[in-house]
Amino acid sequence: MDDYRNSGFLFFLGAIVALFVTAQSIVFMRKAWLEGRRAGLPEEKMRKAVFTSAVFTLVPSLSILLTMLTLSGALGLALPWIRLSVIGAVTYELPAAEAAAQAAGASLMAGGVPVSVFSVIVWVMTLGIMSGPIFIIAYFKKLQGKVNKIKAEDNRWGALLISAMFVGLISSFLGSSLAGGLISILTLLSSALLMVICIQLEQKAGLKFFKDFALPVSMVGAMALAIFYTGLLGG
Repeated sequence: MDDYRNSGFLFFLGAIVALFVTAQSIVFMRKAWLEGRRAGLPEEKMRKAVFTSAVFTLVPSLSILLTMLTLSGALGLALPWIRLSVIGAVTYELPAAEAAAQAAGASLMAGGVPVSVFSVIVWVMTLGIMSGPIFIIAYFKKLQGKVNKIKAEDNRWGALLISAMFVGLISSFLGSSLAGGLISILTLLSSALLMVICIQLEQKAGLKFFKDFALPVSMVGAMALAIFYTGLLGG
């Protein structure tokens, strides 16, 4: 049986998505360039802005590439390519795919998944990520007004609210890691330690470029250490 995960049809869909996203980017870039001219900005300054943006976009995209390669073992290359070309991110794609697989009685850790489970994963990942844009369209203005009001009354509560929401989001992902055994826990702690080291290098040592490399370094380092822990402890 042909590998449905890397079928020509899925790659064809991926090409359509990639071309659409690329065309959209070019249209917006052209409009921004024309608007810059209308505002009287020097072309040299605009060219420098384009070049700088392109360079600093490549580094954060490393984490997206790593996510695609991580997912490709169980889901093939086509689906992660489609998902991460649009709105996907490592903080959503991996947990969503694994949660969908477990609900269907499988696991990404086992490698390839059956067609039925693959279909469930596609639907969960796609429909789940749609909730964000829909919520923003419907409620962002009202929510932002409430947040701004809290900040205006007492900025400490506004900062605490945002921090609490972020910690809650991260905590929701910790369950599966802590339930994965000693190797998963060591990998999680190693990733956190690498992130702290990158932040310290950026803030204390003045190495500003580590700000963009922090996530890729943490991911790659944790993956390498996971292999080391597995060989050392077995699993």
